[in-house]
Amino acid sequence: MEKPALETVWAWLSEVPDPEIPVISLTDLGIIRDVQWQGETLEVTVTPTYSGCPATTIINLDIERVLRDKGIENLSLKRQLSPPWTTDWLSEEGRAKLEKYGIAPPQPAGGPQHCPHCKSKNVERISQFGSTPCKAQWRCTDCLEPFDYFKCI
Repeated sequence: MEKPALETVWAWLSEVPDPEIPVISLTDLGIIRDVQWQGETLEVTVTPTYSGCPATTIINLDIERVLRDKGIENLSLKRQLSPPWTTDWLSEEGRAKLEKYGIAPPQPAGGPQHCPHCKSKNVERISQFGSTPCKAQWRCTDCLEPFDYFKCI
């Protein structure tokens, strides 16, 4: 098999969903940091959202499965912890997908600008801790719907 172009590999990786938030891809999340050919081996650099992320193993297995299904035989997954992942690495498309899914995307001010369901600005924090360590639980005081807020990291 001829080596696929890096743009093609990036396109394949853009179809791999995050296991905890399947509406966004690993590339939307910004954790795929680099893709390079090192001779005959494809090297994919991954930065987890935090060093203890329980989804890291699943993410690596999903990357490997997708690339092997596309015919990549020689593959190396490189874990890169520095610089640490930040929510600044989320793509604009990923932020929009989060909101459409009902999760408020991260904001520099430290809280959601509005409810992802009804767009009301009347929101309150219920708990600093949400369904995963990277999210907090909020509620809209107008529509009364709870929602996750993806914390700035």
